[in-house]
Amino acid sequence: MTQDHDHDTVVVEKDGGSGMGAILGIIGILVLLAAVWYFALGPGASPSTTTNENNNTVNPPAASQPAVDPSAAP
Repeated sequence: MTQDHDHDTVVVEKDGGSGMGAILGIIGILVLLAAVWYFALGPGASPSTTTNENNNTVNPPAASQPAVDPSAAP
């Protein structure tokens, strides 16, 4: 006696895809690098402590040449 077994045909397709995981990984690394730069090296690193002091308003610098005395004319 012979028995016939039904066998299903299995077709495996290898889909090349668009590499969505690789693209998301690269974008994630770029965002991480930008955040590290901003907080460690860039404008977010520390608050601005610039002060503008103008010391010349109270005591102006001395004149480099003596003033001419008009009464000492020849």
